[in-house]
Amino acid sequence: MNFMKIKKSVHQIESSLDTAYKSRISDLSQSISVTEQALSDSRQLGDKRLIAKSLSNLSLFYMISGEHHKSMVKSEEAISLFTELEDEKGIADVKYNIAGIHYKTDNFHSGLTYLIDCLPVYRKYNDHFNLARTEKSLGTIYEYIGDENSAITAYENSIAAATAAGDENLKSNVYNPLSGIYLKRGETQRALDIIQKSIAIKTKTGDIRGLAFALYGRGKVYTRLERYTEAENDFTEALKIHLENGEKLGTAMTYRKMGMLYDAMNDTEKAKNTFKEALNYSNKYNIAIIKIKSAYHLYRLYKKENDVAQSLAYLEEYVQQREKVINTQTLKVMESYELKSNMELMEQQARMEKERAEILEKKNIAEQSSKVRQEFLSTMSHEIRTPLNAVTTIVSLLKDRTDPEEQQLINSLRFSSANLLQIINDILDFTKLESGNSKLELRPFSLKKLVQNIGDTYRPMASEKGLQINMHIDDTLADGYEMDETKLMQILGNLVSNAVKYTEKGTVDITVSKKDSEGEFHTVRYCVKDTGVGITEQNLKRIFDEFFQPENITTRKEKGTGLGLAIVKKLVELHGSAITAESEPGVGSVFCFNLKLKPAKLMAQSAERKRDGLHDKLILLAEDNVVNAMVATKLLANWGATTEHVITGLDAVEKTMSKTYDIILMDLHMPGMNGYDATRNIRKEGNPNLHTRIYALTADITADQEDEYVGLFNGFLRKPIEIDTMYNTLVETGDL
Repeated sequence: MNFMKIKKSVHQIESSLDTAYKSRISDLSQSISVTEQALSDSRQLGDKRLIAKSLSNLSLFYMISGEHHKSMVKSEEAISLFTELEDEKGIADVKYNIAGIHYKTDNFHSGLTYLIDCLPVYRKYNDHFNLARTEKSLGTIYEYIGDENSAITAYENSIAAATAAGDENLKSNVYNPLSGIYLKRGETQRALDIIQKSIAIKTKTGDIRGLAFALYGRGKVYTRLERYTEAENDFTEALKIHLENGEKLGTAMTYRKMGMLYDAMNDTEKAKNTFKEALNYSNKYNIAIIKIKSAYHLYRLYKKENDVAQSLAYLEEYVQQREKVINTQTLKVMESYELKSNMELMEQQARMEKERAEILEKKNIAEQSSKVRQEFLSTMSHEIRTPLNAVTTIVSLLKDRTDPEEQQLINSLRFSSANLLQIINDILDFTKLESGNSKLELRPFSLKKLVQNIGDTYRPMASEKGLQINMHIDDTLADGYEMDETKLMQILGNLVSNAVKYTEKGTVDITVSKKDSEGEFHTVRYCVKDTGVGITEQNLKRIFDEFFQPENITTRKEKGTGLGLAIVKKLVELHGSAITAESEPGVGSVFCFNLKLKPAKLMAQSAERKRDGLHDKLILLAEDNVVNAMVATKLLANWGATTEHVITGLDAVEKTMSKTYDIILMDLHMPGMNGYDATRNIRKEGNPNLHTRIYALTADITADQEDEYVGLFNGFLRKPIEIDTMYNTLVETGDL
């Protein structure tokens, strides 16, 4: 008797579950209520199979109604039970439900994964009904992401499976999306015929929920045919059914299409309001594809109205939502279904946006790095060259005043300070060249004199080693050329210095010759040849790399920074040329490069000029370093000038308000008000020194690269002070 009661109860539960499943198309809430009761009864019986089936059906119903959390909870328990029962078909049914949860929100790749897991199980059991549902869902995902060809294939597979199952309702479910695809392709009549067939089937079978989707589909066709009243009626009826049945996806879809209808009718306000309804509803229930499309529609409408703020806000929302649905895993799954072209396009767009973000990030990092490097370069040049300025200038002042016994010590000090300055300049100049801030400053200069100066500079160094420096200067060279003598001296100086360093016996030859003429320019070839230790073929390939110092050279007594030749290479390239090197170990090396130079007329100069051009000139010196101020004051006094010294920029401004100076020398890095701000204040109307020549006297080699200070100073004088350059600059009436 008890057995019969249990059997009857099992039968009743199964009957209730079947009834609830069939009624889902007309009364979903009733289906949920009946199935919840069946689940309760099944738990009382302790029948795991019935519990699992009840849970599976509930997960489907809650998925349809948009209650995704409830659906997932039921699904997880159902899968656990079906796994325990080793019911692979039951597991597939639950996975179908989970797939629906994913692709109706924002997780297409997970939806695809679950659906693909279902297919082989349904094929194994010839379950055409569920094959039809699964293929239709796959087609929906393909259509959402824009691959219409794969969508049509999936829809056709679904129709074939529905036909095999003898289920007209399943076929009509596929007619709806097929009609939409044909509509997109411009086959309007074909789209209308198919959707009319779907509506007829839904009406006959009483599938109210399916009828709402079919009416929605016909509303789209009517909109395209500009039968707006009929379209609005269909959308209104579809929306009513969806809301009554708790169909979240259908509701969101219908709101969006109604917005498109009002847009087509040029009723902008109604269109915007309806799209906002679609967007808000989709946000509430996390329906990704409708969120994306609604945000785009709103962006377009506000853009048309020139409402920049609103259009930008919706555009940003569109981009953010679109990025969420792009996932590389989706591509891997879809490749199994030959879904490539459109997904590759979406991924390419995502990759381009990512690359754009990376480029912007790299640009920001590069700009920040450049700024840090510039600040470091400025600080280093100021902090190191400022004290060195005092050393080199004092040595120059003492050169002609010392006793013969002390001259050797002074010469050693001068050589050491010059060597230290060269090392510092190498480091700072390389950083400047690396940052792209170095440029040529061309002015007329005697090339022959420049080469002679190079020889004179390094001849004492060569003589100490018993070496001979020979110079070969082509007589056909012009007397003067437009050149950057400082950079050219730096190039030749590094080459000759290296040649002397790495040569223990023999000669160093400097050859300058005219190769040819082209228009206004001469091609001048420079070569520096030595009889030194030479360079191996392997090292020759790296000789111009920064910080490279050949390990096989052990005879040199002086170590450097390893930047000399790297700087030479960059300076030659700055001239638009290239340097070559040839060498043989034990024989010697030769370095050559060509420069195109324009001949220039040199200013006539007296053979010897007394340094009294600043006699009776009143000069204001703004300098916070007491030693440097003392040295500069002494130097200016030797030239006949009277100097007034202030320590801060603010003091300089106050001084200039009370009297007029002939020249102002302005340090840039001072406490309180810096030299830039002080000069800016002096240049204001009402200051007696508005038009006084002001020269920046600075150890900061980056100072003249600041665009905002262009035109503020008459020129930039470097520390350590180049005495000839400073004197010539101050006695001139023009600018640097």
